[in-house]
Amino acid sequence: MNPPVLLRDVEVQGAAVDVRLHHGVVAAIGPGLRPSAADTVIHGGGGALLPGLHDHHLHLLACAAAAESVAAGPPEVEDRASLGRVLHEADGRLAPGAWLRAVGYHEAVAGDLDRHGLDALSPPRPVRLQHRSGARWTLNSLAIDRLALAEHAHPGIERDSAGGPTGRVHRADDLLAGLIEADPPELAPLGARLATYGVIGVTDATPYRRRSELAALAEAVRTGALPQRVTVTGGIDLLGVDLPEGLGRGPVKVIIDDGAYPALVTLASDIALAHAAGRPVAIHCVTRPAAVLALAAWDEAGTHRGDRMEHGSVLAPEQVAHLARHGITVVTQPGFIAERGDDYQREVDADDQDHLYRCASLLAAGVPVGGSTDAPYTHADPWRAMRAAVDRRTRHAVALGPAERISARAALGLFLGASDHPGGAERTVAVGQPADLCLLRVPLATALAQLTAENVAATVCAGQVIYEAS
Repeated sequence: MNPPVLLRDVEVQGAAVDVRLHHGVVAAIGPGLRPSAADTVIHGGGGALLPGLHDHHLHLLACAAAAESVAAGPPEVEDRASLGRVLHEADGRLAPGAWLRAVGYHEAVAGDLDRHGLDALSPPRPVRLQHRSGARWTLNSLAIDRLALAEHAHPGIERDSAGGPTGRVHRADDLLAGLIEADPPELAPLGARLATYGVIGVTDATPYRRRSELAALAEAVRTGALPQRVTVTGGIDLLGVDLPEGLGRGPVKVIIDDGAYPALVTLASDIALAHAAGRPVAIHCVTRPAAVLALAAWDEAGTHRGDRMEHGSVLAPEQVAHLARHGITVVTQPGFIAERGDDYQREVDADDQDHLYRCASLLAAGVPVGGSTDAPYTHADPWRAMRAAVDRRTRHAVALGPAERISARAALGLFLGASDHPGGAERTVAVGQPADLCLLRVPLATALAQLTAENVAATVCAGQVIYEAS
């Protein structure tokens, strides 16, 4: 049982009050609450007390693994020579024969590498290089031989004209994980880092296919290594499967892969199957054609409360109106504008650049919008994502889609919806509500002017203090 917590001199809805937390909920709010001998007392100094942040779309295991990997893309790596350098530097830190895992690769660095291109840059050890989309790995020849990849029939293994693996492996994390048999990455550092941002809950949007894939997450929640509330999606294969204790059930994740579009009838059937089981769907859409297909499938199958479009990276005006008619939520990641906007200017059709990661136009049309980071594919700090939603500027300070800017208060609100209703009514600090809170060092007006995680003074989840700044 967590001891009661008394938060003294905090700002709640503009008023200076004290707040007592007990049995995992907000027990009392008012001025001059008396501390008891059992209370853990935190002095707020007039800082705003907010509902804790919920990141509505990230990938926990991939985040933890990325922290243990080599950064192989912009801005750390900008050309072929620097890619080779970082791989060889990492080689010197690893035990002989160990795998070298690198992430964040982009074709602009050294072209569309296959096994032979990676061999030319790699040290003499098995290397796997993840594309920054997360959808593809490139393996060098030593890695291919170690895994006997040529003997496997997975459809994601790209092959040359002679039938041999090219080294490129598409959407085959399940295959690689089974073959490499690496230990799960350490999740405690990630849980601690998220707590410093004021994050009390996350939705892991990974399309897990087997219950066993959730074991590491469930164990991290059980032990407190992940002190946040964790909701998981999982693919259609997990539709009727009981989740491990400690994990919340989110929508069914459905991927529209731009490399291999599913048939409309197949997509509509998956949506209908989820709905028949009482579950909403979360459809992954990162291009305009993918959004067209998703909306056509919803037209065919119908909608369910909680249905979501993940990313909605490019949405034409008519698609915004279509989403509004269906009442479908968009869970977006404005952080991509800040981190990859300069690349988008070169790579995305000019007619689509103003339609990237919309916020303002969706909200104006009545489309519920939830905020997320998609970490590790952007930075896991939601305050960075908020700043990106407000200023819409790239790394080189170019405004991209400035008409989609929203206010700082609206940007904060993207992360205040409930886990099962992103973009819905904001959670509140009120008696009887869960004690899932973020205490800031400064009043709300100051925090909104700055939008930085440096203002987080303490984070409380289920009544337990999971972070307190020194």
